[in-house]
Amino acid sequence: MARYSGIWPVAPTPFHPDGSLDLPGMDRVIDCMVDQGVDGICILANFSEQFLISDEERQVLTERCLAHVAGRVPVIVTISHYATPIVVARAEHARDHGATMVMMMPPYHGALLKGTAEQTYEQFARVGEVGLPIMVQDAPLSGVELPVPLLVRMAREIEMVKLFKIECPQAAAKLRALVAEGGEAIEGPFDGEEAITLMADLDAGATGTMTSAMIPDRIRPVVERHAAGDRAGAQAAYATILPAVNFENRQCGFRAAKAAMVEGGVIASDACRHPIPPLHPETRTQLLELLRPLNPVVLNWGR
Repeated sequence: MARYSGIWPVAPTPFHPDGSLDLPGMDRVIDCMVDQGVDGICILANFSEQFLISDEERQVLTERCLAHVAGRVPVIVTISHYATPIVVARAEHARDHGATMVMMMPPYHGALLKGTAEQTYEQFARVGEVGLPIMVQDAPLSGVELPVPLLVRMAREIEMVKLFKIECPQAAAKLRALVAEGGEAIEGPFDGEEAITLMADLDAGATGTMTSAMIPDRIRPVVERHAAGDRAGAQAAYATILPAVNFENRQCGFRAAKAAMVEGGVIASDACRHPIPPLHPETRTQLLELLRPLNPVVLNWGR
């Protein structure tokens, strides 16, 4: 297996129905994910609803999650922000509380404020001085183009830039080019988007995936079998989970993991903060219909 490999899902952030943080629920989310057999956990990412969380809450969640994990698995803390001093401060805070690495998108704000290639390079270089490995998140949400030559330059020239989460359109093609051009400098090529393109991405050279926390125990065998050279076994395992993954990606987004965790007794509420609407009851029913035959850990953990 590559140095950085396996499944590193994003932890959802549980809220009470009134919108306040459910910190005991956050502990249970972490415990459930560890019991799902994950290789690492990412917190405060987009699937953690980071764009609905205050700066003060970020600090609380970072410290709480890292203390509760207590070294059981590595933890990635997402630190994206448009302002470089804020990103650096977030990285320092994560480092000081035991994070294994940080993940960040390029600098952007809204639809029009987008960092140039050089500004993006400079921001990642500044964060690299903090001393934690960095995962570059290449996500459509930022609207910033990260061409392969820029990513390769960052990997070769910024010591701490080691991992790449590629979740742009045609991710497999970009992963293939990134691995081919970057060689050993690309220590952790990962995909995302709930693993909806996982087989193609693994074939293209991905060594890991960052999914949601819904069914990582059922996705992990796909990665492991592929890494072991059993592509047919990986394909068979992937075919089994793909309907649920597709439904999550296309119909639910980050609300799916929360719905599953409520069903399995992990958390008490799957509330999301306004303006995010709740899942429609029919959508929830359809999701659970797809999950139950898979018998994932999440549906049994708290029962």
